[in-house]
Amino acid sequence: MMHIFPFKALRPVDPKEAETISALPYDVMNRAEAAAMANGLPHSYLRVTRAELELPDSVDPYDPQVYSHARKNLDKMVAEGVIAHEQKDCLYVYRQTMDGREQYGLVCCVPAKDYFHNIIKKHELTRADKEEDRLRHVLATNANTGPVFLTYRDQGQFDLFGQVTQRAPLYDFVSKADGFGHTVWIIEDDAEIEAIRKAFEKVPCSYIADGHHRSAAGARAAGYRADENPNNKGDEEYNRYLAILFPSTQLKILDYNRLLKNLNGRTSAELLTALEKVFSIVPLPTMQHPETQNQVNLYLNHQWYACRFLPKLLNNLGPVDGLDVALLQKNVLHPLFGIDDPRTSKDIDFVGGIRGLGELVKRVDSGECACAFAMYPTTLNQLMDIADADEIMPPKSTWFEPKLRDGLLVHTLD
Repeated sequence: MMHIFPFKALRPVDPKEAETISALPYDVMNRAEAAAMANGLPHSYLRVTRAELELPDSVDPYDPQVYSHARKNLDKMVAEGVIAHEQKDCLYVYRQTMDGREQYGLVCCVPAKDYFHNIIKKHELTRADKEEDRLRHVLATNANTGPVFLTYRDQGQFDLFGQVTQRAPLYDFVSKADGFGHTVWIIEDDAEIEAIRKAFEKVPCSYIADGHHRSAAGARAAGYRADENPNNKGDEEYNRYLAILFPSTQLKILDYNRLLKNLNGRTSAELLTALEKVFSIVPLPTMQHPETQNQVNLYLNHQWYACRFLPKLLNNLGPVDGLDVALLQKNVLHPLFGIDDPRTSKDIDFVGGIRGLGELVKRVDSGECACAFAMYPTTLNQLMDIADADEIMPPKSTWFEPKLRDGLLVHTLD
């Protein structure tokens, strides 16, 4: 069963500054973009999560001084009264709005032991360097500076938030950068907190939607701190990390599309001929998203094509093998483009669905890339089924929007 805990959030003191203090997750922008986003915002949380933006470009982002600078900036924000701790342990409800769609998450802490015992289920492999980076960041700042995005199969737990969201929120703003709404309510009443905790004990497990590196780092940091304390009991604050739990029925996975830098020695005509052994191919009159699973849309030489995998390729497939991204990798990207590992290949790039199909057209028409494959989105049920089977999804299978804001609610380890 799931275990959730209230905590004393470190959060913006002035609600009017919540938008300019909070920031997108550390891993959705590069160094230059982070610097541009933080420009003119002295209290931007990017100065904590991407502290290298204040250091010379010659300083490696994994240099120890980056982590110490992050701690310095976090301590400075506390000292200046920009952010402060809650006076008591609380839970929070975080609503996000995007294009008329709403999703409501419970902000809480989850125990590291649930990660290790697979009550918090994974579906992706982590990269050692990325995981180590976040671990060092957690230990240096003594905080989970950003939440892990979890989902669960709702059994009525969401109904408990109805009264909460009728109250005045702590924060309520629309991000000027993307037009997405962010609203936070606090749950202070001990009886209300206990009722929510009990309700979530009926949920057998949760699933990492986004934030595998944060989750691994949060759990490992708990282990480090526990090893340092000979009197560790397991209920210390450092044994938990920050998460936001969203019911799966409210979430939407966007497409995660593929761009190929070259045709691996083929002409466009030769590529289409080779693809006819994999797909039934129909030219499209206009730019379109795939209509269904087992279809990808190809953009090549100013022309869109609907490409449906041949039925013979769809027999006896497991939950992972049956994913469109896995089918494309096995039948197209590896044999035709020579891409063995899409995580490390320099011949492929990935574009989240938030950028739209126009981004694919632009990059192919400019000559930067040779062709593009627009994917049908992976579903939440596919993600959860794969995690339940203890299997791993292919790289770049899911793209979630809107992104959670860092810096609205921070969990400190002591």
